[in-house]
Amino acid sequence: MTAMRRPLEWLCLMLVLVSGGAQTINSDGCPAWSSEPVLEKLKVSDECFELLADKWNDTQTAAILDNLRRLTDVLQKQQKKECKEVMPGDCPFPVIPSKGGLVCVSAETKVYCKPMCNEGQDFSFLRRTRVYEECSATTKKWTTQYVGGNKLAVCNKSDIQISGVPSAYFPKDQDCLKTKSDQALEKKVIETFKKELRDNNIQGQFTHSCLICG
Repeated sequence: MTAMRRPLEWLCLMLVLVSGGAQTINSDGCPAWSSEPVLEKLKVSDECFELLADKWNDTQTAAILDNLRRLTDVLQKQQKKECKEVMPGDCPFPVIPSKGGLVCVSAETKVYCKPMCNEGQDFSFLRRTRVYEECSATTKKWTTQYVGGNKLAVCNKSDIQISGVPSAYFPKDQDCLKTKSDQALEKKVIETFKKELRDNNIQGQFTHSCLICG
């Protein structure tokens, strides 16, 4: 059920968008969709999602998934756009763990990003003494356990979570997207990271922060 949940949620979203009746068209030719009614309709059980999916044949399902892939790409770009202001100078945008996320905070001319994994995932390398990675406007490179590039961490399927500090894991039934969808939960994750930075003698004013999910 868990593996099916995200495709089914997106399937329901697409159904809501295309079957919502008459739509107002903006000047750019796009429907004037609002997130509130869509989100409200998505608050149904997994069984309802499955009933919706059962109404489509293989060809229709493939067409839906193809469009959802395009929608996912657009939403991922939007996430990155919202976090761009955190990155100083020419620091490359870090690769986001696909089964987790990154919480990032900027201070002075540096940005600090803490990789986090969802439930059932753990890091490829030990990170207990390496809570975060950093990039500065001077170096324009990320500190990383990987050779070169901007990959900071990878979350792999695991029954136990022992490679990172406790705060590097999203709680059960509260993955990165669930956390980001709740302002209070998102703020808690960011404030926890800020405290960890202060505990590591990171000085200066924190100017920008964000949580971005894979």
